[in-house]
Amino acid sequence: MATAPSQSFGALRHPVFRGYFLVAAAAMMADSIEHVISYWIMFQKFQSPALAGFAVISHWLPFLLFSLWSGGLADRYDPRRLIQIGMAFFMAASIGWGVLFLTDSLEMWHAAALLVLHGCAGVLWSPAAQIFIHDIVEGEHLHSAIRLTATARWLGLLFGPAVGGVILLAFGPAWGILFNALIYIPVIVWLARAPWKRREMPADRKVRAIADVVATWRAVAGNRVITSMVVLVGCASLIVGNAYQAQMPEFAHDLGHADGGITYSALLGADAAGALAAGLILEGRGLLPPNPRTALVLAILWCVAIGAFALASSYPLALALLFAAGFLELAFFAMAQTLVQVNAPAQVRGRVIGLFAMSALGLRAFSGLTVGLGGSVIGIHWSLAISAAVLFAITALFLALRPS
Repeated sequence: MATAPSQSFGALRHPVFRGYFLVAAAAMMADSIEHVISYWIMFQKFQSPALAGFAVISHWLPFLLFSLWSGGLADRYDPRRLIQIGMAFFMAASIGWGVLFLTDSLEMWHAAALLVLHGCAGVLWSPAAQIFIHDIVEGEHLHSAIRLTATARWLGLLFGPAVGGVILLAFGPAWGILFNALIYIPVIVWLARAPWKRREMPADRKVRAIADVVATWRAVAGNRVITSMVVLVGCASLIVGNAYQAQMPEFAHDLGHADGGITYSALLGADAAGALAAGLILEGRGLLPPNPRTALVLAILWCVAIGAFALASSYPLALALLFAAGFLELAFFAMAQTLVQVNAPAQVRGRVIGLFAMSALGLRAFSGLTVGLGGSVIGIHWSLAISAAVLFAITALFLALRPS
C-alpha cells in the first residue's frame, strides 16, 4: 500500500499530472455544461417528465452494466487512447444535439440515443482515467493525485452550470452545445503526446465479461479494505445517491424560494462548493489520511447532514447543511476510492476500479426509487430523511463490526 502524501498538493509537483489535471477538469466541466444545455433542449422540445427520468437512468446505468468491462480494457490497453475515445463520444453527443436542434429535426428517439451515447462515454472514460493516474504518479503522491482528480470532478460540477448558463445566453442552445464540443479537444490533443509509463500488458488482451467478473471477485474477496469500501459507496449510491438534486425545486419551494433565481441556484451549487472546499482544505493541509474507519465515520456524518437538510425549515441552515454534505461526501468518497485503488492487485487494478465505479456510480440509477418514488408517497422531505437514516444505520453497523 502506498504511503500517505507528505506534501500538500504533492501530485501537482509532477508536470504530467499537472497538465492532466487541467485538461481533465475542463472535460468534466464540459460534461456538466452538456447536461445543462441538453436538458434545456429536451424541455423546450418535448416537456416530457419520462424523458427527463430516462436521462438520469441512461447516465448511470452504463456504469452498472459496463464498468467492469471498461476496467478490463484499461488493464489491457493504453488508457490514454481509451480516454480519447471517451472524449470523442462526448463530442459526438454534443455535435449531435447541436445539428439536430439547428435543423429542427430532433425527435424523442434521437434524444434517447444521444443520452445513451453520453452515458457510454462516461463509463469508457472513468476507469481508464484512474488507471492513467497510477501510470504518471507513484509513491507518496499517489493519494494526492486520486483526491485531486475527485476534486476536479466537483470543480466541473460547480462551474459547469454557471458556464453553461453563460454559453446558453450568449450562443443559444444549438450553437452553445456545438461550442461546448470544442472544450473536449484540449484533453484529446494533450493525451496524444502525453508521457506514459508503459506497463507490461497481458499477452491475451481479449476481454471476457463473465470470466473478468469472477477473476475480479476472487482477487478482492479476501481484502476487507476493498470489499468494505465497495459496499459502503454502493449503499450510499443506492439508498441516497444524488437523487435529492432532482428534487431541489420542491425543496426550494418549501424553503420559500420558488422563483428559480439565484437562491435556487445556490441550493443546487452548495454541495458542489462544499466538495470543492473539502478537496482544497484536506489536500492543502494534508488532513485525514486514508483509513477505512475514518471513511465510515465521514459517511455517517454525511448521513446526518443530508438528513438534517431534509428536515430543515430555514433557508440559511439548509444552505449550510448542503455545503457540509458536499464537504463530507468528497471526503469519504475520495478516501474510499483511494483505499480501493492503492490496495488493488496491479494485474486487475482496472477491473477493481471498474467494480468500484459500478458500485459508486452505477447504483445511482436506482436512488430515484428510494428518494423520488418514496417522496411521492410520504413527501420528499421524509423520504430523504428516512433514506439517510437507513444508510446511517447500515454504516454504523459496518463501523461497529469492523475490527479496530
